[in-house]
Amino acid sequence: MASGGHMHNFTTLIKRLEAATSRLEDMAMSFDDSGASKSSSGSPSSAPTIPPPPKASPPPPAAPAPAPVPPQIQDFDALIKGDVQNFVNLGEKIGGLVAEQSKAVLRAFQAERTYLFVVTKAKKPDTQPPELMTDLHKASDSINNIRESNRASPLFNHLSAVAEGIVALAWFFESKPAEFVTDMIGGIEYYGNKVLKEYKDKDKAHVEYIKAYYQNFKALAEYLKKHFPQGLTWNNESGIDALEALKQAKGGPAPVSGGAPPPPPPPPPVPALNVPGGGAPPPPPPPGIPPAPAPAAPAPDMGAVFNELNQGEGITASLRKVDKSEMTHKNPNLRAGSIVPDSEGSSAARGKSPAPSKKPKPENMRARKPPRKELEGSKWLVENFDAPGEIIEIPAQQNQSILISRCNKTIIKVTNKANAIAIDNCVGLSLIVDSLVSSLDVIKCPKFAVQIDGTVPTLLMDQVDGAAVYLGQQSLSTEVFTSKCSAVNINLPPPEGTDGDTKECPLPEQFKSYIKNGVLVSEIVEHAG
Repeated sequence: MASGGHMHNFTTLIKRLEAATSRLEDMAMSFDDSGASKSSSGSPSSAPTIPPPPKASPPPPAAPAPAPVPPQIQDFDALIKGDVQNFVNLGEKIGGLVAEQSKAVLRAFQAERTYLFVVTKAKKPDTQPPELMTDLHKASDSINNIRESNRASPLFNHLSAVAEGIVALAWFFESKPAEFVTDMIGGIEYYGNKVLKEYKDKDKAHVEYIKAYYQNFKALAEYLKKHFPQGLTWNNESGIDALEALKQAKGGPAPVSGGAPPPPPPPPPVPALNVPGGGAPPPPPPPGIPPAPAPAAPAPDMGAVFNELNQGEGITASLRKVDKSEMTHKNPNLRAGSIVPDSEGSSAARGKSPAPSKKPKPENMRARKPPRKELEGSKWLVENFDAPGEIIEIPAQQNQSILISRCNKTIIKVTNKANAIAIDNCVGLSLIVDSLVSSLDVIKCPKFAVQIDGTVPTLLMDQVDGAAVYLGQQSLSTEVFTSKCSAVNINLPPPEGTDGDTKECPLPEQFKSYIKNGVLVSEIVEHAG
């Protein structure tokens, strides 16, 4: 009985386990069916889904094309990289003071390039800031100081030729700069030809060096004939401030020949996670932290410009009607300051053939600029004086040079010892000079007179008609060079300690040339009686 009871209990337990197992299986099947139906009906699932791959960020916008370099600057860069750099390379072969001075010449041309960049970008200032020529003055002073500090050097003629030629870089104030530079080559040749003669059969490097220096200014004269035939021209129509253009030329806020780099592209969007119940927006930044800056607006394209031009008759709707009181053709008083284009420009705008160009007025009929006497760096600029009625005094120093131009019927007195004097395009000018370290150059100055009280090593006259040179006892060693000159008289003082008269000695103008033994021989023709 006992064993039968145990078997009965065991059988009952097995049946209960089978029933529980069957019920669990039924529950599992019903749960799977319910989950499948909910998933197919679009209800959110409890399991997170895999986020879609992020979209590729768009490529960054292409950088804008750099602004074109003006042709004046392109050609001047070619001059520096070509002729000037070749001159520097030849100077380095010789070495020493010659190499040092040739590098200063390169700096001078680079400073002139900076000034030309400012001219092409800026309006002409009423008063030119001295900062525009600071680098050029420093380079010029360095060239002259190398010469004056080494007068005992065996290469003094090299140093003098370079120092005389650097004056040609001051062509900015000339109405015909190419002729000014060509005339200045004569000062170079005086010392340069001595080098050519001395080293002709000794060392070709020195010969090539001087010839390369000649070529620098020949190339500069051709450059000026092409770009500035009538003098320096500023960008007065659309130019910026001169000092701002100088910052750009020296790598300031704006680059020299290109636009600003494009702003960085915005970061790619963060892909949204497909979280149950939908993604929440990102939380706002905590207080005190500024939001990220918005991306810079793209530069306007040319489409907007063409849209304006395609308006047809509507394009004139915003124009203001000109009152009769503002019309220059009805008010002669307004014509003096008018900037209305002349007939040549008007005919070009109407599509007609341009009118024949007008010949420039003679120099004596043009409106004269105001007289000027200024010291810029180490250079005195004296110009536009016309019969002032008083003596113009210049208190020069030994390291200062003087440039005199367009002064008529004027007496100029240079006190103290100066470096050099260059005079051009003056009529009836009288000069009183104490002493000079270098030379006195006179170009295209009829009726010229000079009195030398101290010492002047060299007097150069080119295209001078009628000149009187008065020498003192200390200046009897002055060397006088003339080219295309007439009626030039040298007045010699009486012997020291005597009461004699001044002796007038005319310079020869007529020469006789003939062939002798296969060589051209030239002799002075003297007229007696």
